[in-house]
Amino acid sequence: MSTEFTLSAGGYTAVVTARAAALRVLQFEGRDMVVPFPEGGPIPDYRGVIAAPWPNRIADGVYVFDGNKLQLPVNEPERGTALHGLAFPLDWTLKESDAGSLTLTCTVGPTAGYPFVLELSARFTLDGSGLNTQVTARNAADVAAPYGVCPHPYLVAGSSPLDEWVLEFAADSFLEVTPDRLLPVGLAELEGHAFDFRSPRAIGSTEIDHAFTGITFDGGLARLSLRDPAGTGVGMSWDESCPWLQIHTADKPAPIPNRIGLAVEPMTCPPDAFNSGTDLIRLEPGAEHTASWTIYALQQPN
Repeated sequence: MSTEFTLSAGGYTAVVTARAAALRVLQFEGRDMVVPFPEGGPIPDYRGVIAAPWPNRIADGVYVFDGNKLQLPVNEPERGTALHGLAFPLDWTLKESDAGSLTLTCTVGPTAGYPFVLELSARFTLDGSGLNTQVTARNAADVAAPYGVCPHPYLVAGSSPLDEWVLEFAADSFLEVTPDRLLPVGLAELEGHAFDFRSPRAIGSTEIDHAFTGITFDGGLARLSLRDPAGTGVGMSWDESCPWLQIHTADKPAPIPNRIGLAVEPMTCPPDAFNSGTDLIRLEPGAEHTASWTIYALQQPN
């Protein structure tokens, strides 16, 4: 039986697993706000995990840092990439908890492909404004380390099909990727593109698995809303530590359940940042980096 922790406050219930510090359940007044997964089993599709020390993919699992060429395990063999970091297989340790908050920690590295040591801390706080997650990384070694992070929830607006959900978020460009490996090609403007959701509209049949940037931050926060035409909805906000946003419509071939949630992943850096260097965080010895995001219920407008 795997260890998990339950938080309840303000009409919300959250369940977080020790494995991968994954958000297994998030409900508001009994309705799912993320796609859950069964207790005690494997975590499908990285649902709810903290992806660190890099988000998304590294091509061939190979990168160069401070002149050293390093090889990570290729855990997405069909695309030949290293996917979603090294923290997800780990059992995180409980540091502290109460009815409305929880802090889990783990240590990443050193390994052959990541010869660095990061101390990660994930603090979950639940109240009437939703579930806030704050992830802090501290470089516990005597050499600099490359770093990036993102959450991996699949949001659920309501009981209608995903195609009918109304999406809105403010960004001005997206990262084009290769169709076979989903590796970066270059930035493209959103104006007039099928991925432009700066004004709220239904997702329809559009298939998305792309990173967006040029995100609008208002008062230090960016916001995304996802509404079901039946009136329910879910929102997500994040701070300026995450200038990138990965959106994925969870398209799956039959007979796998298809388009069951919308992956919304605020990222500190884009895919393959260990190679491009774009917005890659360089953590010096003893340095810390913190990123935070919040998931909350949207009520039907009056």
